[in-house]
Amino acid sequence: MDLGVTALDTAATYLGCRSHEVLRATAGDLVPRFALSTKVGYFEGGHSLAPARLRKAVEQAVMELGREPDVVLLHNPEHSQPDAEALAKACGVLTDAATGGLCESWGISTWDPRSLVDLAAPPPDVLMVRCGLLVGIDVLEAAEALVTGWRPRQVWGMSPFGGSTSEPVWEKFDPAMFLRRTSPASRVQATFRAAFALPVVEAVAVGTDNREHLRELVDSLELEVDDQVVREYRQLLRQAA
Repeated sequence: MDLGVTALDTAATYLGCRSHEVLRATAGDLVPRFALSTKVGYFEGGHSLAPARLRKAVEQAVMELGREPDVVLLHNPEHSQPDAEALAKACGVLTDAATGGLCESWGISTWDPRSLVDLAAPPPDVLMVRCGLLVGIDVLEAAEALVTGWRPRQVWGMSPFGGSTSEPVWEKFDPAMFLRRTSPASRVQATFRAAFALPVVEAVAVGTDNREHLRELVDSLELEVDDQVVREYRQLLRQAA
């Protein structure tokens, strides 16, 4: 919060299914001061889009967090390989949860959106997708197809570093080429800032275990992305595919 972070994102099954309880115990009375999103869909026995299980998971999240989440996301629905009817029913559970006051709004979080492109869904308030320089063109364009088809109010990104800032790939080139040359930036900052354009997202979720890492990322938000370089990069991705 001191760094300017105003939103927290978690999921029911993070931290061995203890994420909500740990967050509440750790943050205490600070929790209501953040916009809070969580995800449902994974259970100890695996993934499920069964309406009754999703409804119970939302209710349990409210109880564990001690407050209603601002957003509840359907967690990787592609994992259950739904047809249009199954996806619509699962979305309906979250729509009803929002209408009934169990959350402010609802959305869908998808790691691999390719199988969802041809499925209709009620317009989610939020769509969360992978973003950044390591996202393949097929996943990138599938995410953009969902934005066009589903028309979410907001689009969020996740995993901008492909899992870690220490991956060898980040030492093989200078991601600052994706920025307008207005001010110096570290490799981490340039990678993070470019992630907001691949695909275009309004917010990006990152880990919170390193305070200095967070500070570096927050400081990068004033940097400008070079849209022409992004377009050229996308063309290279298509050619490579």
